[in-house]
Amino acid sequence: MHNYRELYGSIKKGGDMNQKFLNSMKKALQEQRKAIVESLAVQSDDMKNLVKPVESGDEADVAADVIDRALLTAIGTQDAKRLQQIDNALDRIYQGKYGRCIGCGKDIPQARLEALPYTQMCINCASEAERRNR
Repeated sequence: MHNYRELYGSIKKGGDMNQKFLNSMKKALQEQRKAIVESLAVQSDDMKNLVKPVESGDEADVAADVIDRALLTAIGTQDAKRLQQIDNALDRIYQGKYGRCIGCGKDIPQARLEALPYTQMCINCASEAERRNR
């Protein structure tokens, strides 16, 4: 895993964004990243406990364990995907490309970045991509 504090100690200014905003987004992304990594560690421990053999032959217990495993796996997959998006956003900050839509190249509004700091697209391009993926 990357140590973004060391790797991205200084950031390049991207587009028309000011340095104060970039620093606040970088901090928010790093905090989200830390929370996800900690959550994945807890989920890993939970998964280890679920994988232990079930001593009871009760079908309800077995079914509940299967559902718990599936839920933890789904949550872990979502967190892993979000972690990758955060890492990509931190890379874009470092490269000076943060806040530029990868679809149209226009600036992503700061309000959108504040709501979803790891977004790569403006609302129009994100909506279009979502329509294509349906």
